[in-house]
Amino acid sequence: MIEIEKKFILTKDQKDNLIDEAEFLGEKKFTDIYYDNADFTLTKSDIWLRERDGKFELKIPMNESIKNRVSDQYRELDNERDILQYFRSGINKSLADFLNQSRYEPFCFITTTRKKYKKNNFSIDLDSMDFGYQIAEIEYMTDDESKIQESTESIITFAKKHYINTDAVVRGKVVEYIRLNNPRHFQILIEAQVIK
Repeated sequence: MIEIEKKFILTKDQKDNLIDEAEFLGEKKFTDIYYDNADFTLTKSDIWLRERDGKFELKIPMNESIKNRVSDQYRELDNERDILQYFRSGINKSLADFLNQSRYEPFCFITTTRKKYKKNNFSIDLDSMDFGYQIAEIEYMTDDESKIQESTESIITFAKKHYINTDAVVRGKVVEYIRLNNPRHFQILIEAQVIK
C-alpha cells in the first residue's frame, strides 16, 4: 500500500472542527523504536525502519525531492520477509541477524498516544508524544501510484475546508525528536535534503 499523508499543527478550534461529525475509531498507545547505522545511511535517504510494539515496518519514500513536496508519500513494508528482500538480504537470515550485521541500532524511542478518526474516506490521527510534541495527520491509502497526485490534492482540499493552513512546514515526530536530541543527525538530514 502507498500512504499519502500531510502533517499539521492544529489549534483547538481547528481540531474540534476537523473531528466534528468524524467517526471515532479509538485511542491507542504505542512505542516506536527507529533504527539506523552510525552514518545514518537509512534516514538520510528518507528510509525509516521502525519497530512498533515488537513488529518491524519499513517506510520507503516515493517523493522525488523535498523541493516541491506537498505531502509525504511512502510505500510501507510490514513483514520481515519483505523488509529483508528490500535490503537484498539472504532469505535464511532473521531480521535480528540482518540488523546486527548491518550495524543498525536504535536511535529514537517515542511513545505516542493516538486518537484515530475517519471522515470522508480520510484517516485522521491526532498524536501526542511523550516528549511534548503534538501533531495531526490526514492520510489517504491507495495501491494505485497513478492516484498519488489526486490523493494529495484531496487531502489539501479537505484540510482547507476545515480552515487548516496547508502551507506550513510541519516536522514529523521522529524529525522533531532528532532536532531536539541529536543536532548533528538533524543537520545531516537537512544537508541530504530529506527535510527543509
